Amino acid sequence: MVHSLPFVGQQVPVPGFGAMGLSSAMGSDLSLEQAEPVLLKAVELGCTFWDTAVAYKNGANEQLLGDFVKKHNVRNQLFIASKCGFDVFGPRRRVTNSAAHIKEYIEGTINRLGFTPDLYYLHRIDPIAKIDAIQAEYSAFETLHETNGLIETAKELGVAFVAFSPLGHGWLVDDFQFKSPDDFAPDDFRRTVPKFQGENFYKNKAIVDQIKQLATAKGCTVAQVALAWVAAQGLLAIPGTTKASRLEENWGSRDIVLTEQELKTMRKIVDDAKPVGERFSAIFQSMVGH
Repeated sequence: MVHSLPFVGQQVPVPGFGAMGLSSAMGSDLSLEQAEPVLLKAVELGCTFWDTAVAYKNGANEQLLGDFVKKHNVRNQLFIASKCGFDVFGPRRRVTNSAAHIKEYIEGTINRLGFTPDLYYLHRIDPIAKIDAIQAEYSAFETLHETNGLIETAKELGVAFVAFSPLGHGWLVDDFQFKSPDDFAPDDFRRTVPKFQGENFYKNKAIVDQIKQLATAKGCTVAQVALAWVAAQGLLAIPGTTKASRLEENWGSRDIVLTEQELKTMRKIVDDAKPVGERFSAIFQSMVGH
């Protein structure tokens, strides 16, 4: 049972909330009125560690959260992180960590949110920067950073590791609604991800069934097992959703205690059933590692 984890000198509630999918990349583009139910539910539950970025629909995601915070006067209840590091307003998207970029982008972030964020990440890391926290993909479906030394190094240095896509970009749920790659919305980024395309789609979908067996025996959902697994590794998950009911389900993972045997079972599933296909399309893969 994990309810909070240390983060930059304080305790924050887990899981957090990844706001990207409200308006970017996942086939949804919600208005403030459409996003209010899930955001209000997050505040009600105490799910108050929120994540956004300039790159999420070129600032529109930040604006959405800013409008919500102003309307409901909940600034003092939230820890909000955003990010710069991608030039999204130029002729092509590129990685940059220049001082001019950071100054311009954080001023824009403050203007859109209506306040200074509690944390400002670099979306891609400048190797000379002092780092309090890093954000990278981690889930039972993607454990790359266990083997490349990133998680181990972060723990050694006391740097918080924030896990984005802790539900595998939507795979790790009871009712994954997509039956084939053609079911994704035209603007859903998963149409560009090799893991979700062709035969990879069907092979990877079968892996979820193994985790579902564990969840059924546990009397909880696949998402709750997956999030409890991430928390058990000492990592701060930020699952995103557009639905209040799904957010409440995710929040319930705080009360899931995985026994030693269940952790061993989950580890075997994770180690044996490696997903097929790259994490990103070629163009986005070229931006990884900066």
